[in-house]
Amino acid sequence: MSHFFTRNKPIWDELDQLVQRARRSPKSLSPEELSRLDSLYRRTTIHLAQVSTRSSDRQLQQYLNNLASAAHSIIYLPPRQSIFQGAWQFANEGFARLIMRNWRYHLASAMLLLSGALLAFFASLSDPVAAYALMPMEDPRQPGASREQLLEVLRSGREQGGGEKFFFASFLFTHNLKIGILALGLGALAAVPTVFLMVFNGMLIGSFVAIHYRAGLTTEMWAWILPHGVTEIGAIILCGGVGLRLGQAVISPGLLSRMESLRRAGVEAGATAIGVAGMLLAAAIIESFLRQSHLPTNARLAFAAATAIFWALYLLHGAIRERQCRRREDLLAGTPALDDRLFVTSAVGTR
Repeated sequence: MSHFFTRNKPIWDELDQLVQRARRSPKSLSPEELSRLDSLYRRTTIHLAQVSTRSSDRQLQQYLNNLASAAHSIIYLPPRQSIFQGAWQFANEGFARLIMRNWRYHLASAMLLLSGALLAFFASLSDPVAAYALMPMEDPRQPGASREQLLEVLRSGREQGGGEKFFFASFLFTHNLKIGILALGLGALAAVPTVFLMVFNGMLIGSFVAIHYRAGLTTEMWAWILPHGVTEIGAIILCGGVGLRLGQAVISPGLLSRMESLRRAGVEAGATAIGVAGMLLAAAIIESFLRQSHLPTNARLAFAAATAIFWALYLLHGAIRERQCRRREDLLAGTPALDDRLFVTSAVGTR
């Protein structure tokens, strides 16, 4: 056993060093070092099994058991962090990665919204009755409204006080969140209601745009809707995408049961809903305070462009981080498989 100890002590020392580094700073280890950590951990567990069956050295058994347990906690258990750290990590990259993991569903949701918007836009231009059928009866922005009437609505609310704007923001947030959660949750019904909701919301937007286009208020209208609309419509699209993901889990669960497939999709749906709530809160504040301000049209459009650039860069960051983490996982999943076979062979040869 002394020869066994001498031969394998460098392995244990190297593993202990990597464990200590990972405890101090988990992100300090490179993918290669993480792979090495995993390999050394697996070899140490074999050593622990050998010592447990062949030796009565309790001190060595305890040492190897503690070392293997420490390595196991680093490899398989998520690092402990405070609520604030978790919230920051989710906002910084977790939400973006979550979006990019399901980008196909979100793209399909955006296409449904866009198709509904284009359908209603051209239908409203060719036949104003179509716009009457889509716009709410109590909304003064109806086909036939004069340019002055539409401008009055677009510029209304700018003289409101901070208290009134705050109340309006809370109303907008609650209303939009209900719509988003409805589009998301109804995806469990094979995504059929989600599809109709996305197309219908797109038709409302298309009809709204057509009414202002007829009156020659295109620029003013986009300056009114885009500052908050980039974030708000983006959040609704994400809810539709998650609804489609839930529908896919029900229709095509693959090798899983429908219940298990829906449960797994529901975990990501819940996390996405948290991020969407943050987006809708930001959109409600922008809509209430910035849209209802005296900012000129060019400043509003510039703010909308800056918002669009921000979200584009955020999603790009999420795509890059998701790709890096997948490569890291593939490396950790692929390399040890070959090492395990070598370790087992080595262990068998020493018996």
